Amino acid sequence: MSASVPYGSNAGAPAPAKVRAGLRLDGRIIGTVALWAVVFLGGFVLREPAPYELAMVVVLSGWLLSAPRLSPALAPLLLVVVLFICGGLLATLMSDDFGEAIMYIAVTGFLALTSVFFAAVTSADPSRLRTVANAYLASALIVALLGIGGYFGALPGSLFTLYGRAKGTFQDPNVFGPFLVLPWTVMLHAVLTRPLSRTLLPVAALAVLSFAILLSFSRAAWGLAAFSGLGVYLLIFIVTRDARARARLLGFGLAGVVALVAMVVIALSVDSISGMLLQRAKLVQDYDTARLGRFARYALGFQMVLDNPFGLGPLQFRNFFPEDEHNTYLKAFTTYGWLGGVAYLALVGFTATRLFPLVFQPRPWQWAAQCVFVVLLGHMLMSVVIDTDRWRHLYLLYGLAWGLIACEYGWRARAAASMRAGCTQARADTPDARP
Repeated sequence: MSASVPYGSNAGAPAPAKVRAGLRLDGRIIGTVALWAVVFLGGFVLREPAPYELAMVVVLSGWLLSAPRLSPALAPLLLVVVLFICGGLLATLMSDDFGEAIMYIAVTGFLALTSVFFAAVTSADPSRLRTVANAYLASALIVALLGIGGYFGALPGSLFTLYGRAKGTFQDPNVFGPFLVLPWTVMLHAVLTRPLSRTLLPVAALAVLSFAILLSFSRAAWGLAAFSGLGVYLLIFIVTRDARARARLLGFGLAGVVALVAMVVIALSVDSISGMLLQRAKLVQDYDTARLGRFARYALGFQMVLDNPFGLGPLQFRNFFPEDEHNTYLKAFTTYGWLGGVAYLALVGFTATRLFPLVFQPRPWQWAAQCVFVVLLGHMLMSVVIDTDRWRHLYLLYGLAWGLIACEYGWRARAAASMRAGCTQARADTPDARP
């Protein structure tokens, strides 16, 4: 008697199409939930390692084990990231604490890998850009409300404020404020482009995020928000051809200026806000122009870089000066050597020049290209006066930028293939005119 075969004679054959589709669907849902979770956790960094790092280790491990296929468009990102980390490894030889230096570069390498991850998953499925935006917005709103509540004493101020400034679930108000700017810009984009009937929630989110950015009392965050808001407004105005739509944008611009002035006037009328607001509103603070202040350290630091091709080593700048570099480009050379510094400059240059044309392309992800470009460009400019090299959301921005670049690469590749197929079919349908 022959042995019975479970589930009929098809055992061992490929699973039916419906089953395979179901498995793919389950995997897609799991991937979407994991992506949402890690982006959401990026806003909670009261302690290190933060939940974001722990969750990202799990997600990255699963992603790497799945043998992901990377778009050829991501090759420049991979190259500069590898060169940047190699420069850092060489610079560890200059450090007086090799163990601490290696750990510093290892964390940088981990964060750099997250940018590759975000680029790969969004380029593989552009609809994930919405997942990232929704998760980031949810995180930012909670973080903003915690910062506002802590500032006004509704929540423990010792946990959510620092030096009289809102910091939410971050360790520093100067990170809390800039973190909120990308979702703030996305909400502004929604208000400017959606019908009026669908702008109630974006306007409410804008109000919360704007107030939280104000209470961070971070000059960098204020400047970044102003730059990003004006930038996305101009981009939308430029690509809009309809006269009525442009008139609507002009009306929104006027309303935005009025709302900004009203918010500042109300803030100045509150004693607990007005003093700090006027103090922080100064473009140049005393510690910027001191003898070894921020600006003096820039000049002296770059002079030291010229004499040290391998850099000073991670965390060594503070051994020569009372504070850190407060300039990401200077830090790229002092901490990662000439190799790492040049690689970082290449990353900034390649990203900006490759992403900029996408803001004018009528694609399903044009909204994301416009928002990411202005916010990332603002971070690049802001990096001249502040250390941003370990900001988690900055690596997310670079990942989204290169994901969008890869999306455009795939779009053009498919269009070219379709055109070639059309030409081939046309030649095949043309009768042979030869005798």
